[in-house]
Amino acid sequence: MPGTSVDRVERSLETQVSQAVDAWLAWLPRWEPATHRGRTAPCRRCFGSPVLSAAGLGADVPHGVQHGLSTRIKTIVDRSVAEYTALNLPMLQAELDQQAARNRARSYRPGEGLDPEFEGLPLDPEPVPGAPFLFTIAGLAEEADAHVPDLPPLTDEAKAALRQEVGLADDYANMVGREVCTILLHHRLRIQAAVGEFVEPQIEAMLADLTKSLDAPFDPHDPGDADRLE
Repeated sequence: MPGTSVDRVERSLETQVSQAVDAWLAWLPRWEPATHRGRTAPCRRCFGSPVLSAAGLGADVPHGVQHGLSTRIKTIVDRSVAEYTALNLPMLQAELDQQAARNRARSYRPGEGLDPEFEGLPLDPEPVPGAPFLFTIAGLAEEADAHVPDLPPLTDEAKAALRQEVGLADDYANMVGREVCTILLHHRLRIQAAVGEFVEPQIEAMLADLTKSLDAPFDPHDPGDADRLE
């Protein structure tokens, strides 16, 4: 007897999550610790993410490692919600189609087509106090967006109907998200094994270098160091 539609959706999600984890594991050996200044604002996609909790990637794992997996999983949820919306939520789908057409009309779209490891991250580095940017990528994108006409306004009735459909889409997204987290639990061991193999040794090496620099702040071969201490 063929499986139900729910069974097929679950099997599809299992396949997609497995493929996403496989792709992340294939990328992980190329990860290296960032050498630039860290950002002060937490990543809204990763901070407190139940996806990362299910995967076993806690706060002690570098954000770059987390982001590549959370973005891949978010793509799965977004795709599922898009399919549900196209089949069941005509008003929301029409609004999304109009927004997509508006986005395509923009002449500059720097946030599109990025690898999962960079998708959703700020387009520009944190500014350095006293050294303002001549221009920013985000600023250029805003300028391009300003030349695209706004979408036509909605009536009050249309807004109410749209809010109802958005609520249904959110409920579906939460359902898919919970299912994805359950599936991720089955991949925790290989995720954590990969972190132990490729990430932790690099972090330990960085800490060892930092400890050496703190223990020996001056170059022992530089006689000037001793003079400065006298």
